Amino acid sequence: MTTHAPRVAYSELSPQAFKGLYQASMGLHKSPLGARLVELVFLRVSQINGCAYCMDMHWRDLVKQDADPRHLNAVAGWREAPFFSERERAALRWAELVTDIPHKDASDEEFALLKAQFSDAEIADLAFAIAIINAWNLLSVSMRNPLPEQV
Repeated sequence: MTTHAPRVAYSELSPQAFKGLYQASMGLHKSPLGARLVELVFLRVSQINGCAYCMDMHWRDLVKQDADPRHLNAVAGWREAPFFSERERAALRWAELVTDIPHKDASDEEFALLKAQFSDAEIADLAFAIAIINAWNLLSVSMRNPLPEQV
């Protein structure tokens, strides 16, 4: 149970913006990145941002896609875990760098590592995925979107 009460019902008070962000999120699942990779990025960025609501949702979505829960429990430690492909590792690394831009440099060297795994179109989709989940995380955490005890 959360120790905070929700601040405002942002989805109801700003329905057009909410709907647009939701549609953009859903559109990414149909991108060449694939739903699994998008959800892995969503989960990792949500972990970084401390968004319990989003961590729970994206973990459950990955389990519905038959992801091994043990693999998902290792997402925060992906560098040490043997469960992730080079493509997934490149996406997770880029997601971490972009999410922490005020403190880290998404350098040309890092971008070259990303480019070795993804096409330009996929990189564009990945950039949107990272931006969109950061937006959801910021909304959810700042507005204290409660994590439901039951789903």
